[in-house]
Amino acid sequence: GYWLNILALYVAGLLVGTLDTVLDSTSKVAPFRILHHTPDSQVYWSIACGATKEEIVEHWEWLQQNIMRTLSVFDSSDDITSFVQGKIRGLIAEEGKVSLVLEDDPEKFREALLRFEKWFELPQKEKLVTYYSCSYWKGRVPCQGWLYLSTNFLCFYSYLLGAEVKLVISWDEIWRLEKTSNVILTESIHVQAHGEDHYFSMLLHLNETFLIMEQLADYSIKRLFDKESFQREPFCSSSFFALPLRGLETNARSEQFRAFFRLPKEENLLEVHESFLWVPFSHYNTLGKICLSENYLCFASQDGSQCHVIIPMREVQCIKAHTPAIRGECQSLINHFEDNPDDVTLMVGQKGSSKAVSTEALMTVFHPQDVENLDPKMLKEKMKEQSWNIHFSEYGRGTSMFFTKKTRDLIVRGVPEALRGELWMLFSGAVNDMATHPGYYTELVEQSLGTSTLATDEIERDLHRSLPEHPAFQSDTGISALRRVLTAYAYRNPKIGYCQAMNILTSVLLLYAKEEEAFWLLVAVCERMLPDYFNRRIIGALVDQAVFEELIREQLPQLVEHMTDLSFFSSVSLSWFLTLFISVLPIESAVNVVDCFFYDGIKAILQLGLAVLDYNMEALISCHDDAEAVTILNKFFDSVTNKDSPLPPTVQQASVGNNDKASHVSVDISELIREAYEKYGTIRSEEVESSRKRNKLYVIQTLEDTTKQNVIRVVSQEVKFSASHLDELYYLFKRQHFLSCYWTMNSPVLLHHDPSLAYLEQYQLGFQQFSMLFSLLEPWTLCTGKSNLSLWVFRLIDENQDGLVNFREFCYALGEFIHSLGKVDLQAYLKQWQDEILKKEETIKDLPRINQTQFIQFSKTLYNLFHGDPEEEALYRAVAHVTSLLLRMEEVGRRLQEPSSPTKPATATREGLPSEEAVTSPESSDASSTHSGQDAGSSLSEVEWSFSFEQVLASLLNEPAIVSFFERPTLIQTRLDQAKGTQLKVKANK
Repeated sequence: GYWLNILALYVAGLLVGTLDTVLDSTSKVAPFRILHHTPDSQVYWSIACGATKEEIVEHWEWLQQNIMRTLSVFDSSDDITSFVQGKIRGLIAEEGKVSLVLEDDPEKFREALLRFEKWFELPQKEKLVTYYSCSYWKGRVPCQGWLYLSTNFLCFYSYLLGAEVKLVISWDEIWRLEKTSNVILTESIHVQAHGEDHYFSMLLHLNETFLIMEQLADYSIKRLFDKESFQREPFCSSSFFALPLRGLETNARSEQFRAFFRLPKEENLLEVHESFLWVPFSHYNTLGKICLSENYLCFASQDGSQCHVIIPMREVQCIKAHTPAIRGECQSLINHFEDNPDDVTLMVGQKGSSKAVSTEALMTVFHPQDVENLDPKMLKEKMKEQSWNIHFSEYGRGTSMFFTKKTRDLIVRGVPEALRGELWMLFSGAVNDMATHPGYYTELVEQSLGTSTLATDEIERDLHRSLPEHPAFQSDTGISALRRVLTAYAYRNPKIGYCQAMNILTSVLLLYAKEEEAFWLLVAVCERMLPDYFNRRIIGALVDQAVFEELIREQLPQLVEHMTDLSFFSSVSLSWFLTLFISVLPIESAVNVVDCFFYDGIKAILQLGLAVLDYNMEALISCHDDAEAVTILNKFFDSVTNKDSPLPPTVQQASVGNNDKASHVSVDISELIREAYEKYGTIRSEEVESSRKRNKLYVIQTLEDTTKQNVIRVVSQEVKFSASHLDELYYLFKRQHFLSCYWTMNSPVLLHHDPSLAYLEQYQLGFQQFSMLFSLLEPWTLCTGKSNLSLWVFRLIDENQDGLVNFREFCYALGEFIHSLGKVDLQAYLKQWQDEILKKEETIKDLPRINQTQFIQFSKTLYNLFHGDPEEEALYRAVAHVTSLLLRMEEVGRRLQEPSSPTKPATATREGLPSEEAVTSPESSDASSTHSGQDAGSSLSEVEWSFSFEQVLASLLNEPAIVSFFERPTLIQTRLDQAKGTQLKVKANK
């Protein structure tokens, strides 16, 4: 019976999901299709589909106008098939990206937005990006409903047969986000948050959904940990929030465009045109796309690997359209060139670029090449140079050079010493940065000259540790150049400043590039090619280590079988990633690795890392512990040589570590790199970038979890909460910090958030955030007027008076409220808080008594505090007793001191305060309190009077109902559970 019920629920869920999908107009099967068939082939390709005959005819007419004419340029049917497939796939991809954009179906989106707002009650500032029909799996039972993706949250809602499922996950809480498949779920999206796994399937556009989720999660991380760059994102602009999905798509395409062509981060993709490019070295047209940005025109062949070219607008001399058809398609492109609008052949001429204002490449100074030297190594070096010169004559030279498979082949064989700096600048894109910022480096050097910061102190300490064996850095020439480049960069980017490993990398750059060129190469590495590497937490390097672990599992299963714990490889490979193998290989070998890195990016380092492990597979499998594995790898790196290096022994660097090569046969670096490309060259850069995004979430959350554990360990020694309660409190505290960032970009807590600070100072709350969270957790939840109370507590715990409190201070305040109640008598409790407040409040410090206005405010605070309590009526009467008693005590005291004085002041004052008979309900008490303030204010001018703390305390202790209220114990777990459910709603209602 149990399994029958489960099966019934399962079938019911699938049935409802099926009905919902069928009713959705976006998933109906189209009855009309256009198929493409190549002669002598058994395969028919679906080209277009339509729900009506009119729709399919419209598609056919479009094909005749836009496709048929182009087919005449092809000679073979296979080429025609390849072209048609690529064209239609591109159209389908573009159509799928915008299928649910707001402007395409505003009415449908508006209805979804209303449901989203109704179901989740988030603030109006929360922007819905898109939504999908899908199934959410709880165990093995699917819940059919709707997935909503907003700027800050992933939300799901389902209501079936009276059962409501509501899920709200903040993007910054996600540990894992990945596409998965198993026996039950053929393809789904897996989301892990707070130790729970969530699966979403039956998505019509699963890949699109995943990409959007990936972007939103990535933006969330940027917002909290890199707020400077996030402020420059389109995510922060008002135009983005008007159409968030379109903004996401546009920005994603620009990111891919910049990464592929190595362009400056300011460049945005404006237009994409499918076109043919005449390739002079092959003498035929290749199909691809023209990508246009503000300052660059780029072309990439259809698969991206055959060839691509980058043309800076500053070097374009004219543009010509040969046929009206081409001119019509490229009109917007032609409009960028106003000089010759009628004259699409591009004529490109090299313009003068900025020259380095300081030293030449250090290798030319300390090791000038002897052209007369007939040494075999020098002859081989000249042959390499000749091969590159031939390549330049066929494929071009400089910024407009064609990048092809032959270019990579030459890189793998090794770059000549004389061309290394030029090619590094070209492949990294640094040549464009330098050309568009003439004089920038000189200005930085002048501005940073003589500055004294923590960064400059660290730079001075490490200057003589940078390649100390190399002659260039045994002289003032090399040391001074290194100092200027590192100091200038620290001045340019204070967020990074200076980090260890930058000195080693910059030293190698200075060997082969001029000083200004070395600076721009460093900019390219730190800000584009190795993002987040050079900071206090080296997040980027940790992310790439996680990517490396994934590749080891995929590519080296034999090694994984014997070493299931791959964390060893992460720790040992850290220096490989941070220094691009420079710290473990001799310089003459390491520079070959740097050649590949500037051409292929981090993919080259990952490939080489796999090749190193593969080469040492047998030895690593047979080792008994990590120390032995480290020794094996160190000996291997000592054995790596560069047999073609023309550098003399005085310039070549000694190997790091054990130099005994007897136990290892020498390995040539060129052969090792070639093997890495042959075995692992199929790894795609797009897959690496996707893996980077996926693992970045896990790395960030792991670091955050470490921060949490350290904070809780410190705080647990000072407060009385249990470890589990502190864990939940930390989650609520951190989330309150995040909530203030979501909808207020200028929030003080966001401006002060700095992950590099001490653990306790990373997350802090301003007064408003503190007041909201404190009101959810403190015992008197029903109080309607607690702003004054929250303000007093906030001032009390804000020891440095910076307007922010950290987690320890918050727990101290909450602990005093919760744990003191029911365990400490009221007199001691109130006395303790009075003493603390008197120390903090300068306005109260010199006033041991409270005057009439303060007393009335005190009475109103008590009324507000008791509002909504089950014993509300008895508490109101108790307050009336207290006020009456205090007034009588004041009157008696005055009579004793002044026997002849009239009793009018006391009588008048009592008329202004609520009497015992007058207070019977919250409404009357509130009205009486308001009236008392007005009357008391007028009587204050007649006679000044006040109460001592002892009088107030004695009066309160005389009322059992009040004593019982303050000594009532509070269950912290109950408060935590309630706060979790209402935290977002409280924020929404503010």
